[in-house]
Amino acid sequence: MEKKKTLVLGASENPARYSNLAINRLTNNEHPVVAIGRKKGLVAGIPIETEKIPWDDIDTVTLYLNSRHQQEYYEYILSLHPKRIIFNPGTENDELAELALKNGIRPVEACTLVMLSTGQY
Repeated sequence: MEKKKTLVLGASENPARYSNLAINRLTNNEHPVVAIGRKKGLVAGIPIETEKIPWDDIDTVTLYLNSRHQQEYYEYILSLHPKRIIFNPGTENDELAELALKNGIRPVEACTLVMLSTGQY
């Protein structure tokens, strides 16, 4: 299975948050993970950064921020040139999906956790 370097945007140390579950499941599935959140922290050995780091080779950006909080990240996400952006439930955003398409990035409205559990990631 192809390993897809994934940026979890909206990462949280809180084990009750879906972003936390996603980091754990991605790591368990051996996908390289980087994470950005409001507060620095550590999940499954992955440091949560608070800065917009210009990582290379990002395949997937998976969003755990509602559309209002996504705007400050538009340029940053596009600058990473991911192959796709996953809009998890509650993060749907037509404006960002449109920008993604214009920049050759595939917007996907889906749940990262479901995709991983069904082998569709």
